[in-house]
Amino acid sequence: MTKQSILILLLVAFCFVQATPQLDTLFVKYRNPLENASFMFSAGNKSPNMPVGVWRAKGNKPTAGTIVWFHGGMTSNNCQKGLVAGGALSKMMPNYTVVSASACKQNHWVEPSTINSLDDALDSLAKRQKKDIAEVSLIGVSDGSLGVIAYSMWGKRKIKNRILMSSYGESLGPAAQVAAQAPFKNGHWRFIQGGSDRLYPADKTVPWIQEFCKNVGTGCDLKFDPQGEHDWSYWENKHKDWILEIFSK
Repeated sequence: MTKQSILILLLVAFCFVQATPQLDTLFVKYRNPLENASFMFSAGNKSPNMPVGVWRAKGNKPTAGTIVWFHGGMTSNNCQKGLVAGGALSKMMPNYTVVSASACKQNHWVEPSTINSLDDALDSLAKRQKKDIAEVSLIGVSDGSLGVIAYSMWGKRKIKNRILMSSYGESLGPAAQVAAQAPFKNGHWRFIQGGSDRLYPADKTVPWIQEFCKNVGTGCDLKFDPQGEHDWSYWENKHKDWILEIFSK
């Protein structure tokens, strides 16, 4: 499978989405109720149609790094998910800047323009904080995991860590062929998967992940809970350590 084939698979993964008008420009800044954090969004002048939530320490204090959160339900009609979706992760990891973009309708995670808009938002944030964002970590849940893969293919920044929770990589093709793509061969990959996932059966997901990790040529591991469920709330409450430990290395 060539790089072009992977790009085509990413583009058609959710081709059933109907075209709809884009959002009006949004630009808001206000306080987040989370302690020791602030909240604002702006995708920058180049990409005014993607609401982006940003959580960071008050007073522009130095952070341990930047994490991009990819929410699930990427083709829903809610085009402002990013404004709240990263809040729980920010509370879990208050020393990091958490950037949570919004995907919806035809502007889903596997659309190149969505990834470009996300990079525009990171450019805007870097300008605001007067510090370049050269490296990011990526976390996605459900079809947000496709956002992790899409950014790994199309994004312009170096990637340190990736966490894909409740993912279904088989939709992209054979694991070994997907893993062979050059952009995937840097940084660390961690898959978190459950045996009680209501959407993605473990007998389909786990073999694919194991084959991917075997062939990707960089750090890659799988954390599996036989009772694990699909939603973020399960992993947040039951296996917070699986999320945090990758950032302690």
